[in-house]
Amino acid sequence: MIAMRTAIVLLALASAAVRAQEGADLRLNEIQIIGTHNSYHSGIGPNEMIWLRKVNPRAADSLDYRHPSLTVQLDAGVRQLELDVYGDSKAGLFAHPAAVRLVAEAGLAADEPFDPAGIMRKPGFKVLHVQDIDFRSNCQPFIACLQEIRAWSKAHPGHLPIFILVENKDGAPRGDYMKVTPEPLTTATFDALDAEIRSVFSRPEMIVPDDVRGRHKTLEDAVLASGWPTLQSARGKVIFLLDQRRAGPLYTKGHPALEGRVLFTNAQPGTPDAAFVEVNNPVSDPDLAPALVRKGYLLRTMTDPGPAGVRANDTRRRDAAMASGAQILSTDYPYNEPAPSGYAVRFDRGIVRCNPVLKPAGCQAAKIGEASGR
Repeated sequence: MIAMRTAIVLLALASAAVRAQEGADLRLNEIQIIGTHNSYHSGIGPNEMIWLRKVNPRAADSLDYRHPSLTVQLDAGVRQLELDVYGDSKAGLFAHPAAVRLVAEAGLAADEPFDPAGIMRKPGFKVLHVQDIDFRSNCQPFIACLQEIRAWSKAHPGHLPIFILVENKDGAPRGDYMKVTPEPLTTATFDALDAEIRSVFSRPEMIVPDDVRGRHKTLEDAVLASGWPTLQSARGKVIFLLDQRRAGPLYTKGHPALEGRVLFTNAQPGTPDAAFVEVNNPVSDPDLAPALVRKGYLLRTMTDPGPAGVRANDTRRRDAAMASGAQILSTDYPYNEPAPSGYAVRFDRGIVRCNPVLKPAGCQAAKIGEASGR
């Protein structure tokens, strides 16, 4: 009996090892995975939503979604997470959102406290969507979100790479009810952002631009000539992506090809830092994303058709996004988080599939899953 049990264990370990080795020659950009948009978004409080619908129904419709914890999303198969961050170097900038006061003034009961531990009174990057109005998150602060992702990663060795999209928020308040002015973005902002990431993830736990550029002069030269690292070398690691293109010049200042940086910028093709590109509307120019994918860029696109389209279960944009070859498909409704209409984004089987544009030779989606976990 002991011998039989030992044989079963050895067989299981061998099977896991073989599964992990399947697709060892596949490149990181030759697959397609599903991620979440505003992954931290735990939803607006019920009475805060009642107030918002009275003053701005359109905004209320666009913000009426929520995600469970990052851990639950990763368990479900999400392999790209998006975190919106605001600088809060002096602490307390987001500790007293206007919506809490406005709900009380409207005669509505207060929703559950959004910061019972007083995290917002401490310095460091904070994770939220819109200051004063949409400020509830399933993880806080930014470092805690990263720690949660790292804990999941360590518990699931051999997982597909996790892409972490970071959007740095700034800009003047919009609307009479918004009062907080975020800190401006500067080169120091991005130095601090890199430092917070490095305080959680060690160098071997990430794929960074230096890994991809290698001996090439620019990052773009590397991905167009030599390609991305293999999927096998990326397993168990995270890859950070910078969302908004307008922040690129600040992040690349002094680092034109992202030398020594942590994040890949959302870059304009033809520039030294161009490796990751966002094409968020796959419908407006249906030839753009496939063309960029064929050249060797890594792409992210958005799948969802907007609140009205989601309510109507309109899948045209979703289907176009999936067919575009963009490696990262970002949605508010992945896997086991469908909209009431039934709208959702998922593959027919599994959590990864072979890239439909690149069609890598010998790729079998069922064999490039994870040696542990899903």
